[in-house]
Amino acid sequence: MHLSTSQTRALSDLMRLVANATDGNELRERMALPLLDLLRADTYVSMVWDGEKQRFGRTTALNMSEENLRSWDDYFRFVDPLTYPMMQRRKPTLATQVLCQTDLSRTEFFNDFLRRDRMYWGVNVYFYDRERCVGDVRIWRNRERGNFDTGEIEILNLVEPAITGALSRLGWKESAPAIEQGESAEATLQREGRLSKREAEVAWLVSCGCPDKEIQSRLGLEYPTVRFHLGNTFKKLRVANRAALVGRVRAMLAHQEHGGTATAIAMPGASTEEATTPSAFATQVLRQRNAPQQIRPN
Repeated sequence: MHLSTSQTRALSDLMRLVANATDGNELRERMALPLLDLLRADTYVSMVWDGEKQRFGRTTALNMSEENLRSWDDYFRFVDPLTYPMMQRRKPTLATQVLCQTDLSRTEFFNDFLRRDRMYWGVNVYFYDRERCVGDVRIWRNRERGNFDTGEIEILNLVEPAITGALSRLGWKESAPAIEQGESAEATLQREGRLSKREAEVAWLVSCGCPDKEIQSRLGLEYPTVRFHLGNTFKKLRVANRAALVGRVRAMLAHQEHGGTATAIAMPGASTEEATTPSAFATQVLRQRNAPQQIRPN
């Protein structure tokens, strides 16, 4: 099994997350980016099976629309030819091991559900602690990437015991613990998304509704530079547009407000006294839009 440099880094990130995790829901959410990088994939979904209700819940996803997620729970789970057979196998399983691609492509599930988000090649892993399924990951590739190979199944077999152990140990809390007090949103985005300082600033301002020209003014950058940082952010966070970026940034920052502690966030170029909380930041940005801006030199 040979790993590229980016895959090695993703594997390291994943195992560090697993080792340091304090909440199962947060772990499943934060595994999305390293697992997509590790498997060179495009879409990530994770759910938890509730044996009493006989339903999946606690859904988290990356690069899959909320509408499509709702449609699976409302209807497509009843015609899904893959999920339950893959779950019964209790090991990393390709979609094509359950149903050949030609047959899958003829189904309603494929044409009206999977194709909406360009999901073509899939692999699922269900994490079992004895007889209890403590979570899963469902990872999909666009058609042009080709199917997953045996090496990538080996990778999943390698990480599965550690993820199972962590999810079994952690269980599910109503809220994830807050991150270190005093960490800025910018620092969180740099740490969680491997963004540069400028990329984090741009992503943060986009999430607060600022258009590119306003970001240009606030950060004292040239317009092409703003677009350059925005493009890099799209690639690193694996999103296709501004709306998806906003959702991803909000998800990465959301756990800051859990546990009754809000992390202070300072406007780029603002003093410590001007810090505000994540929930108030967007309001501050909008309030300041018509006010003269003092541009800080690079």
